Amino acid sequence: MPVTKTAKRALRSSKRKEAVNKVTISQLEVAIRKARKSKTSLLVKKASSLVDRAAKKGVLHKNKAARLKSQLAKLLPKKKK
Repeated sequence: MPVTKTAKRALRSSKRKEAVNKVTISQLEVAIRKARKSKTSLLVKKASSLVDRAAKKGVLHKNKAARLKSQLAKLLPKKKK
């Protein structure tokens, strides 16, 4: 347990941030699961957008975000020229 006043404040702040991050991650996981299951372009775009937002907020590492977006892009059919 924290002893000092600033450590107690930091713990409260950390708990608030953790709650917000959990919501973001759970929404992201659901969107990715739906996109992988149905493979429609609308769901893939939505999941990709959520990945970008999570990376921007710092919830996901940028390399993990890039990897997830790459995996999602592979789900879509290739366009013919």
